[in-house]
Amino acid sequence: MHVYSIFRKKATINLAAIFRVLGWLLIMEALFMVAPLVVGIVYEEWQAVEAMLYSVLITAGVGGAMTFGLRPKSMDMHKREGILLTPVVWFFFSAFGTLPFFFTHSIDNMASAFMETMSGFTTTGLTVITDVEVLPKAILFWRAVMHWVGGMGIILFSLAVLPMLNHSGGMQLFNAEVTGITHDKLRPRISSTAKGLWMVYIALTGLLCVLLWAGPMNLFDAVCHSMSALSTGGFSTKNASIAWWDSMYVDIAVTIFMFLGGVNFALIYHAACGNVRALASNATFRWYAGTVLSAAVLCIAYVYFAGTDGRGIGTIVVDALFTCTSAISTTGFIVTDFEGWGQFVIMVLCIIMFFGSCAGSTSGGAKIDRMELMAKNIKNELYRVLHPNSIVNVRINQRVVAYDVVTKAIVFLGIYLCIIVLGTLILTAFNLPMEESFFSSVSALSNVGLGIGTATGGCFASYPDAAKWVMSFMMLLGRLEIFTLMVIFTPNFWVKN
Repeated sequence: MHVYSIFRKKATINLAAIFRVLGWLLIMEALFMVAPLVVGIVYEEWQAVEAMLYSVLITAGVGGAMTFGLRPKSMDMHKREGILLTPVVWFFFSAFGTLPFFFTHSIDNMASAFMETMSGFTTTGLTVITDVEVLPKAILFWRAVMHWVGGMGIILFSLAVLPMLNHSGGMQLFNAEVTGITHDKLRPRISSTAKGLWMVYIALTGLLCVLLWAGPMNLFDAVCHSMSALSTGGFSTKNASIAWWDSMYVDIAVTIFMFLGGVNFALIYHAACGNVRALASNATFRWYAGTVLSAAVLCIAYVYFAGTDGRGIGTIVVDALFTCTSAISTTGFIVTDFEGWGQFVIMVLCIIMFFGSCAGSTSGGAKIDRMELMAKNIKNELYRVLHPNSIVNVRINQRVVAYDVVTKAIVFLGIYLCIIVLGTLILTAFNLPMEESFFSSVSALSNVGLGIGTATGGCFASYPDAAKWVMSFMMLLGRLEIFTLMVIFTPNFWVKN
């Protein structure tokens, strides 16, 4: 009787609907693969064209079989379906995204290929490729496309182009993927909200592309780097990253758009619609801008007075602003060897990598919103030590934050720190230096892409396969902000309330 009652309590999850939607999304991934296929044709890279064609056909074939072969009784998706679909989509996208690397022999190891693809879609930017400049342009473009699609969100894109999802758990899917402590819709229909965010994203990407093309970059490099910068990804077409161009013009342009990539796109949308005050008066935006400037000032002062960089003050200022923006926006682009600036600078970068940028942006990290909330809650708790009977609320942008939101944010930060510690412990078990393991753990979970130490040198090809799987899992955890992925491993997820 007891076993029977437990069986009856199991939650009913519409798996057929989940996999049918997954089929549609795989077809969309196949369509994204067509873009690098066209690039291969333009540059007459026929081996890469053949590889991309195989990738398109396999991905579209599997997606088509799932879409048209499954006939669910209902396409309704509720909270559990939305939560489960999100990590499943990201896993399958990454798995099929490895095909171009295998067919072109760019990467022949499954752990490495999966890590590279997961790094692309989660906009982390960690790479296992030692020399990207020998890769076909079709593969370089595929890396940029993965960043660009993953930056705003795979499912968010689907909500914009598949109206059927608006009626079958669209809000659940939106909440499961979009980062942040709260979610504000721009318009009544979730598909309209998704379209609005994507229009802003496309417009900013196009603007940066024009600016970079007007500078020293050719069209191909400008397109790839504009997609990487706005998505706060970090994959480059050059081994030296942005430093290859040695151009202050490029450095400043990319810095501005990396910074914008870290801003809540809903605020940018409102500003684009004429409500600039909504952006300027937003407390979280001011925290974000203030943190970038404070970190840059600390780095500039230390580097200048410690004499760890013999170049002029103007170059140091630009490079420090670029590096701090790259770290806090979790982009991972590089313009200088920041390791040579000293341990103090590395620690500053590690802290702001942990913070991350604004919720609702394309960046990773714990999000500056939670830091603001935690700081205000600490202030209230210190006040309550002297006035225990007082009732004080946490306010963000003149709005009282509900107690459960505060609690969830604090729990999130606690789990975030625990995962970093656990990740560091696991990586050190593979005989990696502790400092490097800690930095890599923060970089993977925060979706940054920066690496330090002799074992990486900016590339993680030398990591053991088991370490690469661990890093891939941490990247997905960070991109889905922990709870969406972790909750499916709890018994409560599979049992009715």
